[in-house]
Amino acid sequence: MSKPHILIVDDERSTLDAMCRFLKRRFEVSSADDGSIAVRMIAENDYDLVLTDLRMPGQDGMAVLDAVLAKKSKPLCIILSAYGTVANAVEAVKRGAFDFVMKPVNLEQLTLILDRALATRQLQSENRELKQKLFQGNGNSNIVAQSPAMRSIMDLVKQVAPSRATVLLTGESGTGKEVIAQALHDFSGRSGKFVPVHCAALPATLLESELFGHEKGAFTGANESRKGRFELAAGGTLFLDEIGEIDPATQVKLLRVLESRTFERLGGSETLTCDARIVAATNRNLEKMVAEGTFREDLFYRLNVVTVSLPGLRERREDIPLLIKHFIDMVCKDNQRSILQITPEAMNALERYDYPGNIRELRNTIERMVVLARGDTLELSDVPEHIRNSKKHFDNEEFAEMITSDSANGFNLDGNERMLIEQALKKARGNRTKAAEILGISRRTLHRRLNEYAANGEPIAEDL
Repeated sequence: MSKPHILIVDDERSTLDAMCRFLKRRFEVSSADDGSIAVRMIAENDYDLVLTDLRMPGQDGMAVLDAVLAKKSKPLCIILSAYGTVANAVEAVKRGAFDFVMKPVNLEQLTLILDRALATRQLQSENRELKQKLFQGNGNSNIVAQSPAMRSIMDLVKQVAPSRATVLLTGESGTGKEVIAQALHDFSGRSGKFVPVHCAALPATLLESELFGHEKGAFTGANESRKGRFELAAGGTLFLDEIGEIDPATQVKLLRVLESRTFERLGGSETLTCDARIVAATNRNLEKMVAEGTFREDLFYRLNVVTVSLPGLRERREDIPLLIKHFIDMVCKDNQRSILQITPEAMNALERYDYPGNIRELRNTIERMVVLARGDTLELSDVPEHIRNSKKHFDNEEFAEMITSDSANGFNLDGNERMLIEQALKKARGNRTKAAEILGISRRTLHRRLNEYAANGEPIAEDL
C-alpha cells in the first residue's frame, strides 16, 4: 500500500529538515520553505496532509490553509504555531484547520496528532465513497442502493412505470415498499399526485369513505361532500399499502374500480371515472389468503399484474453502509446537528446485524444513536447492546470441516484465519460480499485482509 503523502511547509530550514527526516519513515514527504511555493504545490498536487508554519514571509500559513480548503481532494491541514501566534492558530482551526502544534515541535505529540488526522481522513474518504455509491439517476432521493437485487428492481420499476399496469409490491414489513411506489410514480410521467392510503390504519367504515369519498348526509357527521383518494389521485398514482387488511365489502368495491375504472361516492349516484394508477403493497401472503377464503381471488389477479418482490435488508447487505450514512446525514439535518462520523468498529457491528425490522429498524437505530451521541463520532458504545452482541457463526459442521484435526495449521490463529477466508470465498464463489457475510465481518475488513496478504506476497486466489 502507498504511504500517505504529506506536505511540510516552514521557512526555518533546520525545523523543516528535522521534520522531513522524522516523517519519511511513515510518509511520502514533500516540502516547501515558502508559503507561495506551497500554495502552488497544493494547487498542482494532491496531498493527504499539509503541515504548515503559521508565520512566514510573503504568503503565510493562513494562505496555505485557504489553498488546502479549496482542494476537492480535501486534505487536512495542521498548523505549526509559535507561542505568540496561538490566537491566530485557534482562528485557523475555526476556519477549517484540523489542529495546531506548538513550536518547538514535540515529535511525540506531533505523531499523535498526525495519527488522529489520518484516522479522520480515512473516515472522510469512506464517507465520500458511500455518498458516491448512492444510487444515482433513480429520480427519488430516498432510494439508497447499490446491491444487484435492488438494481434489478429499479430496472423493473423504470420499465413498468410509464404503463398503466397495476403493480403489487410484496415483502416483509419495513423493506421500503412505499419508497418503491413513489419511484414508480416519479418515473411514470403522470402529472397528478402520489396519494398513499394505509389500509390497516383505518376501520372498514372510514376506509370506504377515504377511498371513494362521500356526499353530504351520507352518514352521521357527513356535514359536507368530500372527495375520496381515488379522485385526489386523478392523473397520478394511488398507493394502497397493506392491501391484505381490507374487509370483504371493500374488496368488492375495489374490484369494480379496477375492472371498470368507475365508482360512486358514498351516498351518491353520480358515476365518476378513475384515472389513477393503482399500486398496492402487502407483507402478507395473498395467495395463501385466497386459498383460505379471506381475500378475493379475482381481486388478487387484478392487483397482481406486475409483482415486485422486495428483499429483506439481510439479503442486500451491500446497501447497509450506504443506508447508515444516508440516515446519519438525514437525522443530523433534522435535529440541527453537525454531520457525525462513524468509527469502523461501529459500522462493522451495524453491518453484521440481521435487522428483522429491515430498513425501518435500521433508520430507528441510527436516529437513536445520533440523538444520544455525546461526541462528534458514533462509537461502538453508541450501538445498541442487542446489535453489538449479535454475532454470526459458522455452522458447527462447516467449522469442523474447515478446522480438521489433521490441519497443518492446528490452532495457529493466522493460518486458520487465512484458511477460513479461503473457504468463505470458495463457498461464495469469489463473491467478496457473500464471503464477508459468511465470516461475520464487513466487506471492508475482508478487503483489507486480502490486500495485506497480497502485500506480503501471499495473495489469496478469489476465483476458487
